[in-house]
Amino acid sequence: MRTTYPVSLNIIRDEHEHLSAVIQGMRYFVQQIDNGGKAPDLKVFRAMLYYIMAYPEKVHHPKEDKYLFAKIKERTHQLDAELDALSEQHMQGELLVHRLQTALLDYEFAGTAAFPHFRELVEQYVMFYFKHMRKEEEEIIPVARQVLNNMDWKEVDAAFMQNRQKLDEAGERCKYEDLFSTIVNISPAPIGVADPL
Repeated sequence: MRTTYPVSLNIIRDEHEHLSAVIQGMRYFVQQIDNGGKAPDLKVFRAMLYYIMAYPEKVHHPKEDKYLFAKIKERTHQLDAELDALSEQHMQGELLVHRLQTALLDYEFAGTAAFPHFRELVEQYVMFYFKHMRKEEEEIIPVARQVLNNMDWKEVDAAFMQNRQKLDEAGERCKYEDLFSTIVNISPAPIGVADPL
């Protein structure tokens, strides 16, 4: 067991916090519309979906599967079923995001008649993803901290940092951080800093 908190877990926590903010924002705006409030500019929803597709689905999840989950499986089989289920959920999440994107287009071009389906898919995604993150944070990470040794964490940390450095070299991580800032700046209060609806 390692006494210092692994940098890879800090990265996972930070990425979970950003994703939580984005999907909570999406849920808030959908609830506002459902309650008769004014809809935000649809570019807010498009930016949120783009963030989810571009970062968690393409960068965050592959890191978890390839490095953290694989290393846990090397050390213990007590979580094999749970880790396989989480990896499967990573694939399901990508499918759900594509369905959300289609539902948003339907809402944009078909109008209010298409809103209930979009609302339903947003709520489904929010519930799905919060349950998924909670499982990782409350069940997987505590066991990882128990069973992985210093050498294991060194490898996992190096892999996460290497991925982050590659993103930096390509300017990609800045792009994602800029996108997150854009979401905050174009989202009306209380989610973002734009004028309230």
